[in-house]
Formats: sequence, structure tokens, C-alpha cells
Amino acid sequence: MTTPAELTQHQTGSPHHGEPLIRYSRTAMILHWLIAAGILGNVALGLSADSLPDDWIRPVIDTHKSIGITVLGLVLLRILWRVAHRPPPLPRAFPAWERASADAAHLLLYVLMIGLPLSGWLHDSAWKDAATHPMTLFHLVPWPRIGFVMNLEPAYKEHMHDVLGAVHTWFGYVLYAVLALHIGGALKHELIDRESVLRRMLP
Repeated sequence: MTTPAELTQHQTGSPHHGEPLIRYSRTAMILHWLIAAGILGNVALGLSADSLPDDWIRPVIDTHKSIGITVLGLVLLRILWRVAHRPPPLPRAFPAWERASADAAHLLLYVLMIGLPLSGWLHDSAWKDAATHPMTLFHLVPWPRIGFVMNLEPAYKEHMHDVLGAVHTWFGYVLYAVLALHIGGALKHELIDRESVLRRMLP
């Protein structure tokens, strides 16, 4: 027989079918949302650059680079934090395949969040005019290019510039797809399954 407490819990859609909702730490939440904002902002800048007036393109690209380096730093901090602070487990109601899929998606996200800004940094370092156009983060902090790439033989450096640009672009496409799955999965659990994972990342 269902007790009144159980009935109330069911009617109010309590998360995780009675399991206590264990949230991420405040530091993990801040890093998560700062990284998310940086990625979405850079996606918008990257997709809009070709349609902007010519005199806007360089400032937009410089801002794109600055955000990318910032995201890389935040992701590395997030990894260090996660090593020292175990994340809350997924609800026990989730099937094993869904847990495994979530773990794989998170791993791929981390690979992309590191690989995308690194490939962009390498691509920028192979730019033929890099030596005469110093890079600064948000026009405030000087930021170095990658020396061994800048010092490559000019013809080979130009080739690497093209290759790294293609790698950066394809990393971006894969990131868009994984982000869509990540956001779609969170919304599915929130709105359809009534097994909230989104609330674990909210204060």
C-alpha cells in the first residue's frame, strides 16, 4: 500500500524517485557554467565571423582566441577539481547503458574542450603574420604563440596552418554534435523521465 508520504512524493515529481538530490560543489557549478558560457559565446562568434563587415572580423577573431584560451584554462581547472572531488553519482534508476553513455559523452566533451582551443592555438601560431601581430587576451594580457610552430620552414608552416585550421573546424563540428546530445539528454531527463540531472548543477 502506498503511504501518504510516498503519494505526495510521487505527485510532486520529486527527483530520482525518492533518492536525495546530491548537487555538485559550488566550485564545480561555477566552472561548469563559465565554460558553457565561453563555449556558446565562441560558437556564436565563430559562426558569425564570415557574415560580419571587414573591419569587425579582426576584433571578433581576437575575441574568439581570447575566449578559447580562457576556456582551456577553466577546463584544466575543472579537471583538477574533479580529480580531487568526486562528482555526484547518476540516479540508480538510470539503466547501465545510459550511465555508460553519459560517461563516454563526458570524456569526449573533455577531449574536445581541450583539443579545440589547443588546435586553434597551434593554427594561430602557424599564421604567416603571427610574428608581426602579437596576441593579447582581451587586449590586456600578452599571450605567446607556440614557438616551435612559428619557427617552422615557411612553406611547411603554411601547410600546417591549413591542416590545423581544418582540424580546428572539425573539432568544432564534433563539439556541436556532442553538446546537442548533452543538452538534449539533460532536457529529456528533466522533462520526460522526471529524473533531473540538471538540478544537480544548479544552486
